[in-house]
Amino acid sequence: MTTTLTQQAIAADALAALLPASTPLEATPWPVTAGEIPASGMSTLSVDYLGAVSAELAITLPSSSERAIREAGGPGAISAADILRPALEAAAQTLGSGVLGDVGEGASAALFSDPETNVFRLTEPGNSVAFAWFAIRLRSNGTRPATAAATVSAQNMGRIHDVEMALSVVIGHTRMTVANVLGLEPGDVVDLDRAAGAPADILLNGRLIGHGEIVVVDQEYGIRVTKILDAAETVG
Repeated sequence: MTTTLTQQAIAADALAALLPASTPLEATPWPVTAGEIPASGMSTLSVDYLGAVSAELAITLPSSSERAIREAGGPGAISAADILRPALEAAAQTLGSGVLGDVGEGASAALFSDPETNVFRLTEPGNSVAFAWFAIRLRSNGTRPATAAATVSAQNMGRIHDVEMALSVVIGHTRMTVANVLGLEPGDVVDLDRAAGAPADILLNGRLIGHGEIVVVDQEYGIRVTKILDAAETVG
């Protein structure tokens, strides 16, 4: 069984491989007790991941690294969040299927200092100065103990029967560089990470609840549900 540290280390390696550095980066576990932690004045990007294993992820960048990353994005008003999203997606996808939220800018000192968070120092080989810091904190998606507050009566359930929820279907993912995205034109084909006929993910408000197969009904697409996940398999 993959341990938590191993899971997070694999995620850190996947992120490091896609960061736009001059040479491949090395991800080294760096506990707060090591004495060096990201400075509060650095630029930080953070994002939530909801899926089979949910997590909070953040990257903190020194000003020199931020400049290099923005230059790697090429000319134009492309934000650091857009440039780094593929790297964050690569890290998140090592945790299993799920949905990555919007990448936002802001301080995340609480995440980096949390004892349940694993922090990784990303450096270029032979360089003692950190190119970036990566923090990842996994969330438990298991079933929760039943409590009186969690017990919902049929009468209370009736109050939310008319609440609308967004049901979406994901047939696959892919990773592309910013340059490739900007080069897309009508008629281009983008390969996804699933074979034809593979089950699609069914998401309810971004939460993975089941799998199904794509069908056509009266010349419109639909999905035939083939599996509904139980509470232990869905996002808590």
